[in-house]
Amino acid sequence: MAAALPPQLKQIQHHLRTGQEHEKRDPVVAYYCRLYAMQTGMKLDSKTPECRKFLVKLMDQLETMKKELGDNESISQELVGHAHIENYALKMFLYADNEDRSGRFHKNMIKSFYTASLLLDVLSVFGELSEENFQHRKYAKWKATYIHNCLKNGEVPQSGPIGMEGEAYDDEYDVEHGAASQPSQPSPHVLPRDGPGANTNFSNIQIPPGAHAPANTPAEVPHFTGEPSNPVQPVPRNIPVVDPSLLNASQQGEVRLTPEDYTRAQKYCKYAGSALQYEDVGEAIQNLQKALKLLTTGRE
Repeated sequence: MAAALPPQLKQIQHHLRTGQEHEKRDPVVAYYCRLYAMQTGMKLDSKTPECRKFLVKLMDQLETMKKELGDNESISQELVGHAHIENYALKMFLYADNEDRSGRFHKNMIKSFYTASLLLDVLSVFGELSEENFQHRKYAKWKATYIHNCLKNGEVPQSGPIGMEGEAYDDEYDVEHGAASQPSQPSPHVLPRDGPGANTNFSNIQIPPGAHAPANTPAEVPHFTGEPSNPVQPVPRNIPVVDPSLLNASQQGEVRLTPEDYTRAQKYCKYAGSALQYEDVGEAIQNLQKALKLLTTGRE
């Protein structure tokens, strides 16, 4: 945005930057990043003149975007919007996680972890985060900071989930330039030792299918060592085998579906549609098969 961000609203600066980065790449992501920033900004400070002026301009921008994107179901239907943002965030997470577990540490994967965490923040505009997304967000923020600090100090990061007690998440981290500024006071953002999932074994995080880089992620990225590196080969897509029993699917006997069943089936279909936006055939097929099985058997 053109207007300078008031210091009181510093907490939303990276969400606004992510929105700006996706202005043309994915306007739906840009819209919800700004919506989250506006809602959070209102809670932070909506009374001082400079904050109120900034937030009013942000509201006007959101109204303009909403009119321009009015025909997009991801804007007009919350369920579709939620699926779009969640799918995008998890693809960023998956790309970074694949790079991490393969021992390929570089600025692009750090930014992917960090951006995934920001987009999982954004999911809160649709309601409370699921426990799974809460853990993904916590892990992604920690990993981005941990790997960044290791590379800055000339250390080799450990791949995959490792102990994360007491690791600080620096809100000053500059994902664009891969640098952390020096705050005047110690950062208050410390990952909690207590609370939901504080002692979670992160190796048990359930990663959704479709583990490949999102469309906007470069396929070639540098290694952290500074030595000549080979291009990272795109991860092959694993297309799931279609369940033959679903090819001519019809309801079995007197299957009684509950309203919750219909909602879940609709959600699977929306996830499939969102996956196809990123040409992720495998994930689309899996979600469609889940919807068919639920509708024909009443079971998942």
